[in-house]
Amino acid sequence: MVTGGKICVSIFASDPDRALAAAVSAGEAADLVELRLDAMEVPDPAFFLSRLETPVLITCRPEWEGGCFRGSEVERRDILMAAIRDGAAYVDIELKTAVEMRQLLLAAAKEKGVKSIVSWHDFKTTASAKALESIFQEQCRTGADVGKIVTTARDFRDVLRVLGLQELSHETGFPLCAFCMGKAGVISRIATLEMGGFMSYAAADDGQPAAPGQLSVSVMRRIMEALADGRD
Repeated sequence: MVTGGKICVSIFASDPDRALAAAVSAGEAADLVELRLDAMEVPDPAFFLSRLETPVLITCRPEWEGGCFRGSEVERRDILMAAIRDGAAYVDIELKTAVEMRQLLLAAAKEKGVKSIVSWHDFKTTASAKALESIFQEQCRTGADVGKIVTTARDFRDVLRVLGLQELSHETGFPLCAFCMGKAGVISRIATLEMGGFMSYAAADDGQPAAPGQLSVSVMRRIMEALADGRD
């Protein structure tokens, strides 16, 4: 298993049957499978949750957070509530979600024993260290189980700022997924796990990456295994 954290395989496909097949295939290498319901023609969490043995993270990313979901927030709320009700292991709730809806989903998840991830993404750039710390602190205050901060790196300095959030995570005891998208950010997807990050995301070996710079799960596993061998 990965030192310091989990590998989550993101399934990004419009056809539910293809998505299910990819999730089943990825299950052997994944600690967790993320179903990106916003990419699917029929976003039905029960279809997947009744058929998968690997723990499932349900995400329904709206367009305003870089996702594909074009429906109303009421529709998105109902999809996520169904995922919580039907036995998802984790549910992703964007930090920018309206406070009333966010708190409703967090409370429902807690009641059902579903772990909540409160997420924040920047598909264009990486904020200052002060701004990133502010986002982290806001995530802590939501009462979620895990935070997720993902930015787009232009160079190594952006990567270092985001990875530096793991120190705050360690100090506060609030689990955090923190890494960067893009070519410059690829290394952060591995380094975050070595630094105690809660989880990093990979693409299915035969699937479409859900974000720029996402490695396939087999490549990520090989790198992590090589690093583990180097410590022996």
